[in-house]
Amino acid sequence: MTSHPGFAGRTYVVTGSASGIGAATAALLRERDATVIGCDLSDAEIQADLSTPAGRQSLIDQVTDRGPIDAVLAIAGGGKTGLLETNYFGAVATLQGLRPLLAQSPAPRALAVSSTSSLAPADERVVQACLDGDEDAAVAYLEADPTLGGPTGGYGIAKRALNRWVRNVAPTPEWAGAGIALNIVAPGVVDTPAAAWILADEEVRKTVETAAPQPFGGFPGRPEWIAETICWLTSADNRFVTGQIIFADGGGEAAIVGDHHWR
Repeated sequence: MTSHPGFAGRTYVVTGSASGIGAATAALLRERDATVIGCDLSDAEIQADLSTPAGRQSLIDQVTDRGPIDAVLAIAGGGKTGLLETNYFGAVATLQGLRPLLAQSPAPRALAVSSTSSLAPADERVVQACLDGDEDAAVAYLEADPTLGGPTGGYGIAKRALNRWVRNVAPTPEWAGAGIALNIVAPGVVDTPAAAWILADEEVRKTVETAAPQPFGGFPGRPEWIAETICWLTSADNRFVTGQIIFADGGGEAAIVGDHHWR
């Protein structure tokens, strides 16, 4: 039997655990001897709707009742509705709400899942409203003009705001100072139920693949490939990586952005 010291005996909270990347991550963690508390709308140990304040608080309360945890993985997202509510405000509420409980672990780790959609242009007013915690204003902006998010809509805006939130808070005393590593994994197009609308239409598929190529690994990627990256970043073996946005996207971000950041 293979031993997994970076995972054995650790308890992981995984949102979005019922399908896609969340399900693949939960399965891999269990294979590596970790305890997983799965959270989703249904088919999970904890059922909660992260698109609503009440649902977010319910998740936090239910996890807290279960006792000590070692890692929080905010993977839940996607969808056609409640894009800002779930993908940004739900993720941030999960991470913030469980941070005090997480800080009690000897090796606390946290992670959120973003997307290469975060590279798309985004309306700064909506992003700033997200960062300010003004959910009503952020949603109102998008409802008044759904074109603000361009081709990726509110999903891309939510993920861009999530990237910025993690970059802002990860180095702070509340996170890094408390020994909590907080990172982002940003996948490209992966074969999950959330990406079915892209993969089911050949014209849409070709358009997306052309705009965001994935030269390493192909198009689409596999959920378990993303899960491998998530698992290492949230294991006890990660002792020096925090505040990073890791694009697990087959080279998509590099192909789109090039060396812009280093000029």
